[in-house]
Amino acid sequence: MQNTYTNPIYPYRKSADQNTATPAHHPVVIIGAGPGGLALSIDLALQGIKSVVLDDNNTVSVGSRAICFAKRTLEIMNRYGCGKRMVDKGITWKKGKVFFQSEQVYDFDLLAEDHHQLPAFINLQQYYFEEYLVDRTQDFPQIDLRWKNKVLAIESTKNLNTLTVATPDGEYTITSDYVLSADGANSKIRTMLGLESKGQVFQDRFLIADVVMKADFPTERWFWFDPPFHKNQSALLHRQADDVWRIDLQLGWDADPDVEKQEEVVRPRIEAMLGEGIEFDLEWSSVYTFQCRKMDHFIHNNVIFVGDAAHQVSPFGARGANGCIQSVDNLSWKLARVLQGKAPVTLLETYNTERQHAANENIMNSTRSTDFITPKNEISRIFRDETLKLAKNYNFARTLVNSGRLSLPCSYNDSPLNSIEVETFNTNLTLGSAPKDAPLLIDNRESWLIDYLGNTFTLMVNIDVQTPEKLIAELNLLAHQDDLKLLLVTGNNDEAKNSRIQTTIAHQIIIDHKNIILDRYDLTPGSTYLFRPDQIITGRWKSLSNVQVSSAIQTALGFELEK
Repeated sequence: MQNTYTNPIYPYRKSADQNTATPAHHPVVIIGAGPGGLALSIDLALQGIKSVVLDDNNTVSVGSRAICFAKRTLEIMNRYGCGKRMVDKGITWKKGKVFFQSEQVYDFDLLAEDHHQLPAFINLQQYYFEEYLVDRTQDFPQIDLRWKNKVLAIESTKNLNTLTVATPDGEYTITSDYVLSADGANSKIRTMLGLESKGQVFQDRFLIADVVMKADFPTERWFWFDPPFHKNQSALLHRQADDVWRIDLQLGWDADPDVEKQEEVVRPRIEAMLGEGIEFDLEWSSVYTFQCRKMDHFIHNNVIFVGDAAHQVSPFGARGANGCIQSVDNLSWKLARVLQGKAPVTLLETYNTERQHAANENIMNSTRSTDFITPKNEISRIFRDETLKLAKNYNFARTLVNSGRLSLPCSYNDSPLNSIEVETFNTNLTLGSAPKDAPLLIDNRESWLIDYLGNTFTLMVNIDVQTPEKLIAELNLLAHQDDLKLLLVTGNNDEAKNSRIQTTIAHQIIIDHKNIILDRYDLTPGSTYLFRPDQIITGRWKSLSNVQVSSAIQTALGFELEK
C-alpha cells in the first residue's frame, strides 16, 4: 500500500491538574479531539470561553474517512479561520453524473448561481481537516488540548461533572460545569452514563477504498447503479487531494468484512471498475455497514452530546461530518452566553430541539438514499430501475432518483428563538435559515458578506444617501449595545454622500457594488436583518426599530422560554 499522508504525532504533556491535591475545576471539558471536539474548542474560544480537550490518542484520524465538506461547513470553517486552507488543499467540485448500467442518465450542478465566495463542496481527507483544526487550536490560549488523556469514569449531576482521567503518568481527577461528549459513534461517555443511541442498521455492506492514481476523470461525483463492472450493485467515485480517489462499492449483506478489505480481494474489484491500463496503488480500505440512529435527548444533566456521539447517518449524502459541524455551530454560542451570564440555562435546551430536528432531517434523507441505493425486494428494485430509465429523458423522474441527497444547511424555521415575522420578503431565505453570501466592497476593497457575520449578534441594515434622521437615531441607540454589531449596507458608492451616516454612527459602510445583497435579501431602505452568533437569520423587518431589535435579541437568547 502507498501512503500519501504521514500522521503527525502530537506530544503528551503532563498538565498542572495532575499535581493538585484537590480536583481542578474547569467550565468546559470536551471529550474527543476529532472534528467535533476540535471545532467546539475553537468556536468556544472565539466566544471567549476556555476549555480542556481530552483525547486518548495522539494523532489525527487514520484513513481519509469523511471527505465531502459542504458549503455551509466551509462558511463555518471560515469563521474559525480554517476555511481558506481547506479550500486551497481540497478538490473543489459542484457537478455530478448518475449512471444506470452502461449509460449516463443525467448530470447535475449543485451551485449554478454565481457570486459565491465558497464552492458547493470540496473533497478533502478527514486527516487534513483534523490537522488544520489542531493547528488552529494553537492560536488560542483558551484551549488546553491534552493528548493521551483517556476518560476512565464520569459522574454527572445537574450541578457538577467529575471525570477520572488516565495518562502515561497515572490517573487524576477533574471537575467541570459542562462536559461536551464528541467521542464518536461508539461513545464511551454515553455508555458510562447508561444512555443509548437508537435507530436502524441496514442489511448491506460497502467497501470503501482510497486509491492513488493519475487519472483524467473529471472532478465530479460519479454514481453508478448496476454498472457492468459491478453487476446488481452500486458504485461511487470521488477525487480527493494528492491524486487520491475515493471508491465505494456495494458488497451485499453476506460479504465477509475481514475478507473483503484484503488487498488481494480489493484490487480486482477496482481494476474491473477503472479498466485496463490504469495503474493505481491502494492507500486505505475499510468495510462498513449503514446505520442511522440517534439519542432521544442530546443533553443529560450537564453532559451534552455532539456529532456521531449524538447522531449517526449512513455516508451517502455527506451528512455525518457536515451535520456534526452544524451542531457545533449551534451549540457553542449558546453555551458561551449561558456561562457568561448573558442567557438563561434554558437556552441550551434549544440546542437539543434544533439539532434533533436536524438529525431527524438527516436520518430521513439518509434512510431514503439507502433504500433507493439498496432496494429490499424485487418490487423496490423494479421501481428504482424504471425510475432511472425515465430519468434519462424526463426531469420529473430525476427528482425521484436518490444516490444520496447531498448535505444542505438545516433551517430552524420553527425555532422558538425566531422573532415573529409580520412583513413579507421576496426571497427564498426564511427565519431560521443560514445566510446567503454575496460580494461587497469595504474601504474600496473587495470582500464577502459571510465574513462579517457571526461570533456576535449582527444587525444588517439597508441605508441610502437619503437615510432619515429618525433611522440614524435608531441606529445610534443600538450602536453600543453589548454583543451586537451593526452592518450598514448601501448600494451607493459615493463616499462623500455616505460620510454623514458613517460619521454619525461611527461604523463602516458596506458597499453592495453589484446589488447582489440587496437582491438576495430583498432589501429596501430601512430593511433590517438580525443574525445570531452562528449566522442564522433570527429576525427581519422592513423598517428599523431599536425596541423590536432589542426584544428579538432577548428572544434569541432564550429569555422568552422562561415565561
